[in-house]
Amino acid sequence: MTEDAVRLSVNIFTSLDGVVQGPGGPEEDTRGGFTEGGWFVPFTTDPVFGEVVDGWFAEVDAFLLGRTTYDMFWASWGQVTDPDDALAARIDAGPRYVVSSTLRDPEWAGTTVIDPADDADLAARVQELKDGPDGELQVHGSARLASTLHDLGLVDVWRLVVAPVVVGSGARLFDDGAAPSGFAVTRSRIGESGLVFLDLEPRPLRHGTADVVDGSQSVRVED
Repeated sequence: MTEDAVRLSVNIFTSLDGVVQGPGGPEEDTRGGFTEGGWFVPFTTDPVFGEVVDGWFAEVDAFLLGRTTYDMFWASWGQVTDPDDALAARIDAGPRYVVSSTLRDPEWAGTTVIDPADDADLAARVQELKDGPDGELQVHGSARLASTLHDLGLVDVWRLVVAPVVVGSGARLFDDGAAPSGFAVTRSRIGESGLVFLDLEPRPLRHGTADVVDGSQSVRVED
């Protein structure tokens, strides 16, 4: 956890094999010919899932989204008019910051576009948000943005919901070349459906060696 006034959290659903693409429906995200969309939906009736996600949104002060996730949110949550839908009302209230080089005039009130020149500029722009008053800036979905923020060392807490499925193909949260990192598990739960809920804070990646010394196994972990 950094010492910034605002903490940045990434909140995301993933399969056992690390797929984060199209969890919410067959047509949600078909990029690259992805055909397994909706793989997470069967788990959304888990009562622990609802409790945990409600807890996420109780913490949010602002949203930071990639363009694809923003479009999905706008097409769904942005169109809800039910005054009793507290979750939709919280998302609609914003504020939302969208990282995009193509979005110019967002229809959704409360949306600010961040069009960084490069990763260094993105880091500076996000750091400005983190230097604001106390609160939480939440990333939802937005796997490519989340991965970039990880590489830039800007993520304070990861909230993963791991579904007990192997999707087999699709975009993954971390690709080859991601910045090495360890994590401290600060909270964990298991849902009735087998979902695993993890809160993790970044830590330095540790290494060790395992040898046989004088006929016995010996493990040495580097500090």
